[in-house]
Amino acid sequence: MVKANEMTDRGSNALKTHMSGCEKLEMRQTRRGWLQECLGCEAQTEFKYFIGETQVFHSLEDAGFFCRCCCQPCHPYTMTVKELNTQAEIVTVDRPFRCGSGSCKCCCYQEATFTSGGNELGRAQETCWFCVPSLKVFDHTGSQLYLIHPPTCCGGICVNCCAEGNPCGKGCCKESFRIFPADAENTNGDAPYLGLILKKPKSLATEIFTDAQAFEVEFPKGASADQKGILIGMGILINSIFYEGESDGLLDAALAG
Repeated sequence: MVKANEMTDRGSNALKTHMSGCEKLEMRQTRRGWLQECLGCEAQTEFKYFIGETQVFHSLEDAGFFCRCCCQPCHPYTMTVKELNTQAEIVTVDRPFRCGSGSCKCCCYQEATFTSGGNELGRAQETCWFCVPSLKVFDHTGSQLYLIHPPTCCGGICVNCCAEGNPCGKGCCKESFRIFPADAENTNGDAPYLGLILKKPKSLATEIFTDAQAFEVEFPKGASADQKGILIGMGILINSIFYEGESDGLLDAALAG
């Protein structure tokens, strides 16, 4: 029988220390050199993590060179987010090899497992979708915590490209995955959401010469430290599925559906 404190008191001390009172986290992917980009070299994905303007964590993808070059964006990897000064583990993302994201699959769904401090925090798995990609997030017991998908329109059948602002104005290049309650299977673009993972616009130089991304993770109110650790991992997973390799984001995903 699982005790109540074992349900919530999971993860490393570093995760609990930093995430207990954190409402928002920014993830900035390290830029590769322009020559590396032009040659098509797939370097290890690296992120820096900021609370406000202060960098608190960093992470570097652990994956073989052959897989990175030949199996983007579905290659297996492990990525551990570590505290900047002490190298203490915050959360580790373990992603197995799976077929590329797409609709109407009956197996080989995109997925990842999230651990911290020797404990499993939870996992995520792609759902069967059409036009609007979605992922379910589960805790370590297998109970569903969240449903994550982009904002929608037309009764929930299309991605709403204007949800984060006019795409020709201040909303340019903004794409979001919204965090919905577990029971929100039929949410539409106007349904309330708990938090979001927002892809932020890049500078012109970054847009042209590199594929480095920046994300802002807004945590649901009342989320525990281990749930926030899972959502940090979701930011990493979403980047690898939808923004790495030849994928250009939600538009490509919607067209693939």
